[in-house]
Amino acid sequence: MPLTTPFHPRIQALNEAGLWKHWAGYLIPPQYQYSLTAEYYAIRNSVSLLDTSPLFKYRISGPDAERFLRRVLARDIAGCPPGRAQYTCWCDEEGFVLQDGVVLQVREGVYWLTAAEPTLRYFRVVARQIGAEVEIEDVSKSYGILALQGPRAHEVIRQLTDAATCLRYFGATDAEIEGHPVIITRTGYTGDLGYELWIESGDACSVWDALMEAGSGHNITPIGTTALKMARVEAGLLLMGTDFHSARFAWVDAQRETPSELGWSWMFKGISQDDRPFIGRSAIELEMQERASRWTTVGLAVDWHDYERVYTEAGVVPPRHEIYSESTMSVYRRSGVDWDYAGYVSSFTSSSLLRTPLAIAKLPLDLAGPGSEVDLEVNVIRRPQNVLAQVKQMPFFNPARKSADMGEEKSA
Repeated sequence: MPLTTPFHPRIQALNEAGLWKHWAGYLIPPQYQYSLTAEYYAIRNSVSLLDTSPLFKYRISGPDAERFLRRVLARDIAGCPPGRAQYTCWCDEEGFVLQDGVVLQVREGVYWLTAAEPTLRYFRVVARQIGAEVEIEDVSKSYGILALQGPRAHEVIRQLTDAATCLRYFGATDAEIEGHPVIITRTGYTGDLGYELWIESGDACSVWDALMEAGSGHNITPIGTTALKMARVEAGLLLMGTDFHSARFAWVDAQRETPSELGWSWMFKGISQDDRPFIGRSAIELEMQERASRWTTVGLAVDWHDYERVYTEAGVVPPRHEIYSESTMSVYRRSGVDWDYAGYVSSFTSSSLLRTPLAIAKLPLDLAGPGSEVDLEVNVIRRPQNVLAQVKQMPFFNPARKSADMGEEKSA
């Protein structure tokens, strides 16, 4: 039988569409309403509430917790002091990505980490190999996580606690909501202003109710995973299992990717002053020094006029609303030779906010510069057609409010 999250009693009552999907063995609605557009615009125009409890959650503590994390994580945890969170990844010895996740240090020496796939055994094996005195506890069933996302997110949460107001982008803090202890982080997967709340499972529905009540004047809307994924493409955020796969489950190197090939070279800024022997370091440094990446991950903006043309010529209306795809779409060079394969798209959506189709793609380095033009293959009545697309810097959508100082908003 599938598992249910701590918020399931509330979710089940609100799931008008009656649709469910499995996420890490849990039942989660891909959408609550019949209209995905309403859920999407809740993220961008008001405030949305999303249950992300199926993520695996780990509590890491002990005298050697920092030493262990500096060894296992590719990004230096020393840059994540108490009260901060950090997006990171961990790799194998060949420098290929195993997983990505968010790690937070709310209190000195106690770290919390999320992952899309189970990683408890791997972490414990590494800790044993390096002789680290560290406790790694799987708290996945002990906590639920809610993502409160959108331009009104702070106006909602500040009614329940003052603790969120002083949080900077990627800040983390202990707090209470209606007497229930929570951890609040200034993070999210939408590329918008938002918070994520770790809540003890027994308190989950009470905190859900408090957030819904506080958000009632701001059109708070529970959303499913599809609207979230549409927003994350606009934000240029990668999804494991779609935009990349864990090296752990790959058969050949063509199925594995390095941090640089995923566009995460920024994680290693200042690596020359960092002497950590983190797993995969030698391979990652060599790739960066020799510029040996096989490809990189980029954003593509599809030319709307060309996109409209291929559908209109076929006598049909071009799809423009509630479009989201995780299927592979081929990309070709615009070299005058038809079907000169260059790479592929892993995620595709049609952004109603930005009024253009957008994609996340893998391209060779000579095509990866912003402004480079390529042909994207789309299927029109089951026939492949090429449309013009241009490489764009990600994120496509990056509002100032995402990282703005909320203390200034309160005093304004």
